[in-house]
Amino acid sequence: MPSVSIIISTYNSENYLKKVLLSYEQQTFKDFEIIIADDGSTEDTRKLINSFILKSSLKIIHVWHIDNGFRKTIILNKAILASTTNYLIFTDGDCIARNDFVQTHINFREKDFFLSGGYFKLSEKVSSQIKNNNIIEQTCFNLNWLIKKGLKPFSIKNLKLIKNKKFAKFLNLLTPTKASWNGHNSSGWKQDILRVNGFDERMQYGGEDRELGERLYNSGIKSKQIRYSAFCLHLYHTRGYIKPEMKLINRKIRDSVKKNKTTYTSQGIKK
Repeated sequence: MPSVSIIISTYNSENYLKKVLLSYEQQTFKDFEIIIADDGSTEDTRKLINSFILKSSLKIIHVWHIDNGFRKTIILNKAILASTTNYLIFTDGDCIARNDFVQTHINFREKDFFLSGGYFKLSEKVSSQIKNNNIIEQTCFNLNWLIKKGLKPFSIKNLKLIKNKKFAKFLNLLTPTKASWNGHNSSGWKQDILRVNGFDERMQYGGEDRELGERLYNSGIKSKQIRYSAFCLHLYHTRGYIKPEMKLINRKIRDSVKKNKTTYTSQGIKK
C-alpha cells in the first residue's frame, strides 16, 4: 500500500497532463499513488493515461465523469473516495512538480494541520519550450534556463526558484500571503477532509478550493505555509470556462462559511 495519494485534476489537456505525470516519475519519494480527477475529458485523455500506465511504474487510478460543465469539486470528491491512503496531496494537471515536491509535503505534514503550497506561473512563451528532457533533467526549474527561454530576469517572484531548504523556510515565514488551501498545491489528512465532508459541490470556479480550507480551519485544523518549499511550475493556459456568476455564487457560500463558522457542507461527499 502506498503512503500518500496525489490527486491531480484535469480536463482535456493531454499535452500538459503528460508533462505533469512525467514530473512525478522523477520524484525522490516514490511511495505514492496518483488519482487523476478527470472532469469529463474526451477519449484522448483516457488513451494518454492508459498509454502512460503501460510504460510507467507509477500506480495511477483514473476517475472520470461525463462532461456537464465545470464540476471540479464533484470529481475531486470522487477522487478522494478512490484514494487508498490516509494523506492526500492536491494539485492540477497543468502544474509540473519539482523532484522534491512529494518529499517536501511528507516532511512538513503534521497532525491537525494542512499544508499550503504555491506555484511559479509561466508565460505562454516559456511554457511552450518545456520538453520532456527538461523535466527529466530538471533544467526547467533552473532560473538561468528559464531566463534564456524568456522569463523576466528581475522579479522578486524569482526567489521561488532558488532551491535551498533553509532559505525557503525563511521565505515561508516572511511572506505576507495567507496559508490558504490552494488547489494547485495543498495537502492534508484524509480523515480531516472527510470530517468536513470534502468539497462543496455547489461551487464552480473561483475560490472553491479555499472554501474547503476555510471549513478545515473552522473545524480546528491549522494551516502551515510551504509555498517556497513545495515547488511546481504552472503552465500557461486560457480559462474560457470562467463565468462571472460562478464567482458570485462561490462568494456567497464563502461569506456564509466565514460568518457562521461552518465546518461541514451538506453538499459534499455525503448527501
